[in-house]
This record gives sequence, structure tokens and C-alpha cells, in this order.
Amino acid sequence: MIKYSFNKKIFRILVILFTLFCTIFFISLNQKVHAQLISLSIYPPILKAIMKPGKEIMIAYNIKNLGDPTTLQMLVLPFEPKDNLGNVRIKEEFEGPIRFKLDNTNIELNQPIFLKTGQSQQILLRIRVPEGAPEKDYYYTLFAETDPSPTIEGKTSSRSKARIGSHILITVTKSGNVDIKGKVSLFSVLGNKLPFFGDKISLFDSTDIIPITLIVENNGRNSIKPNGEIILRGNFGERAEYNILSQNILAYSQRQLMATPSAYFSSEKPVSLALSGFFIGKYNLSTKINFGENTPQLYASTSFIALPFKFIIGSFIAIIVGIVIIRKLNDDKDDENDEEEE
Repeated sequence: MIKYSFNKKIFRILVILFTLFCTIFFISLNQKVHAQLISLSIYPPILKAIMKPGKEIMIAYNIKNLGDPTTLQMLVLPFEPKDNLGNVRIKEEFEGPIRFKLDNTNIELNQPIFLKTGQSQQILLRIRVPEGAPEKDYYYTLFAETDPSPTIEGKTSSRSKARIGSHILITVTKSGNVDIKGKVSLFSVLGNKLPFFGDKISLFDSTDIIPITLIVENNGRNSIKPNGEIILRGNFGERAEYNILSQNILAYSQRQLMATPSAYFSSEKPVSLALSGFFIGKYNLSTKINFGENTPQLYASTSFIALPFKFIIGSFIAIIVGIVIIRKLNDDKDDENDEEEE
């Protein structure tokens, strides 16, 4: 009788635990988790304009929502160069004399708008340069910033926030002329430098990837956009040309330019060009850069030496191993002959 009562108590406890587990399980099923997918596009991605004081222009942008329905707002913020890789630092407070306004009848800056999935919205941005604005460059970004909706009752919402922007580069000038003052700050082959006839030169194995960096400095008050190429010449008449990608260099800043085609170079430090192939001997590299018609041409040069060190070392090791093996075989053969004579 005591045994039956004990088992009955255990059974009741198990029933209670099972009921509690089922209740928690079904409650968790009813609480749906909704993670919002945010995907926006904006066109054009960048605008560069030369304007006179007292003038204004209007630019048509297209915003498209490629994700879930979302609420967003348009805002304009200034930026400045952050490093020599083309990255920028967004300022969270508006500054500068340039004035921005939307010409849309139902949309204003810093006011929420709603876009369904797949819906597009044309944004008419009016840009005005007031009289007396100093002649220089002004850099801004037109942002489409999502505004997360409040949590829906009965659902757990992932309140994410995202921005997509289009850079605006404005050059203010009365005459229409721009200040072009570019120079090659660095054009070099990365790697260890070794003394070579009173100079220092980079030394590589013939199969190594050769990393090259090219940095151009803008000492003028207006942004510049360089064009040019990097040329490789070898001792046996080899020649290869690599086009420099045209990229904006903001006023009073530097930028590491990129050339194409380029090999993949595994390094934490970005490079302008990575050369791949089999190199032997001394190679000369030169670059020439201009900033458009009737602008000065910039020149710079560097060089490197490549020799088949890995092949030489491998061949030397193979020869040594071969000699050791041959001597071992000869010694074994001599021992066998000695045993036969005995």
C-alpha cells in the first residue's frame, strides 16, 4: 500500500511538469519572431557639380525598397576624408553655406515616408549656393535612413536601422576654374629593401606576387580625379600596362589609387597593384598621371629585382640528397663486394 501511494505521487508530479512544459512550448510557438529585411538602393550613387555663388540646381534621385515594407526619411549631412583609402567620416551635425531642399510636393527632408516592397520613390533635391559663399569644395551625403516601426503586439520585432547614401561633391567657383595641385606622394614596391650599387632596391623570388603602392596627394582646394597608367618593363623587352582607376581625391587629402588588372595579394595592408607571373632580372616600373585636358602630367618610377631563389635552393637540396644517396649506394655495394671476396 505504501509503495502504490509513492508511485501515485510521482505520477502526479510528472503530469504537472508535462502540462507546464506543453504550456510553455505552445506559448513560444504563438510568439512569432519577425526580423525585418532591409535592402535599399539609391541612384545616382555620387554627384559632382561645379556651381557659382547665387546659383542652384535640381537633381532627381531614385530610391527603391528591395526589402520588407519600411518607413524612412531623407536627410543631408556633411562629410570629410577619413584616410587615404577613400573612406569618409560623416558629421552628425549639418554645417556649411550650401542649402538643400526637396521639391517633392508630399516629401520633406527629415520627415518619414513609407515604401512598400519593390516600391520606388523619386526624390527631387534642390541645391542652392548662396551669394558670398567662399570658393572651395563642400562635401555632403544624401541619406535614405530607415525609421524602425514600433513593436507589434504579440510579436517580437528586430528593430534594425540602416542608411544608404549618395555623395555630393560641390565645387564653388566664380570663374568656373578649379584649383588642380596634385603630386605623387608615394610610388614604391613594398617589401624589404636591399643595398644595390649605392641604392636600395626590392628583392623577390621569381614566383612571388609583387605588391606596388601608388598614393597621390591633392594640395588644392578642389577635388581632383586622376587618370593614367602603370607601366612594367623588363630587361628582355617585356612590357605591360595597367590602367589606373579614376577615383576622386578630395581637397587637401591623399588617396591610394588602384590599378587593374591586378592579382590577389594576401595582406592586411591594401596595395594599388599586385603583379603575378615568373620574373627574372631587374624590372622598372613607371607611372604617368594627369587630371584631364590641359593639366600637368605627373611622373614617378621605381624598380625591383626577382631571382629564382626557391628553384636554386630546391635544386641545391636535391643535388645534396642525390649525392648522399649515390654515396650510400656505392658504400653498400663496396661492402657487398668485400663480403664476397671473403
